[in-house]
Amino acid sequence: MGFSINKVHEHFVGAIEGIDLKSSLSNSDIRKLNHALDEFGVLVFRNQILTNEQQIKFSEAFGNIELAVGGNVTKEKDRRLSLEIADVSNLDKDGKIFARNDRRRMFNLGNRLWHSDSSYRKIPAKCSLLSCHSKPSSGGNTEFAFMPAAYDALDDKIKKEIEELVTEHSLIYSRGLLGFSEFTNEERETFKPVLQALVRKNETTDRKSIYLSAHIGTIVGWEMPEARDFIRELTEHATSRDFVYAHEWSIGDLVVWDNRQCMHRVRPFKDTGEPRDMRRTTIAGQEETTKQTN
Repeated sequence: MGFSINKVHEHFVGAIEGIDLKSSLSNSDIRKLNHALDEFGVLVFRNQILTNEQQIKFSEAFGNIELAVGGNVTKEKDRRLSLEIADVSNLDKDGKIFARNDRRRMFNLGNRLWHSDSSYRKIPAKCSLLSCHSKPSSGGNTEFAFMPAAYDALDDKIKKEIEELVTEHSLIYSRGLLGFSEFTNEERETFKPVLQALVRKNETTDRKSIYLSAHIGTIVGWEMPEARDFIRELTEHATSRDFVYAHEWSIGDLVVWDNRQCMHRVRPFKDTGEPRDMRRTTIAGQEETTKQTN
């Protein structure tokens, strides 16, 4: 299968054309797509109406599926989708829109903060694949920020300062930014902080990235107020418009992004009256960031 890749943004994002994701991929196709993910950070596929099973099968071209457990407050009995798919919609298991004060909706508002998927896991995710099944009439775009370009733009003094820093990540930290603080004991245990390196290196391209996320609560060895102020400054730099691509969704879009090199966030939309049915598969990472070699 031959397909083309057109660069969308100055720094990143590749639009893939000439591919049907429902078809089987050759080993050559799989290698080409994984190389493109390393190079572009975000891959955009248009006009791909996939079943859940077809999305799962295509996702496996990038690695092993990370099951959607330990990253939300939805109870097992209330799941709408299988464990292979993270439900990032505003719908309950019966397809009804969450009430404005639904606890699950309040928790999911954290997706509007700049973050990297699964950075709250000891071994964070490689990449995520999000498909659009329905969308609101306005709002709900997803923005992506490219961390290699943001790292390259830092001055040498800051690069040297952050090279060996280690941060703590937890869903408790990111949700706390929005005032969501009422966790059960079981949830607090599940969401215990993990350690992540602040600088990551892509093994294929050798480019370094700032590994940022709203899940960061502090820097190891720093006082928390100073650490959070420093992370805030880095995040403001890394999400300046020069490094950001905004994807306006159409039904049938599938977007793949590299969590090792990108942050993302969903933009606000009126989710109390219109459905936004978005289904994410996530590909597991292979190693702890604190054990990487730069």
